[in-house]
Amino acid sequence: MVVTTIRAATAADAGALANLRWEFRSGKNAPIETREAFLARCESWMRTELTSSASWRAWLAEQDGAAVGQVWVHLIQKVPNPAAERERHMYLSNLYVRPEARGGVGTRLLEAALEWAVSQHVDRVVLWPTDRSRPLYLRHGFTADVDLLELELETRG
Repeated sequence: MVVTTIRAATAADAGALANLRWEFRSGKNAPIETREAFLARCESWMRTELTSSASWRAWLAEQDGAAVGQVWVHLIQKVPNPAAERERHMYLSNLYVRPEARGGVGTRLLEAALEWAVSQHVDRVVLWPTDRSRPLYLRHGFTADVDLLELELETRG
């Protein structure tokens, strides 16, 4: 039986996290840089964020000591509010599990991130799901928000 461990990622995990990011995103769209260049850039960013940032967090899924999945979250402070409303949002991103490790690992990663969000008094969690991941989020109570407006800036000349 394979044992999966979910834990908070640290700066020492940056290389493994960057590799998972490459697998996740390069499989969706053709890369515009070499794997080596991306891994160096991504690993550096991840190490910095996991060392010094109070706003980015990540969780890592491991099986037999090997990284098999991850999820990243970014805390967004809201403008102070005099009403009874929590003053934080959370952006959830990069939930990815290697295909051979799927079957509950993504659920456990999502639950770890959501438990942390509750402990941080987050008002709401936002994300942009894929068609494949949408059922996972719906099972955890996410809903489509018709009030959200989005502007994709790359479409503006």
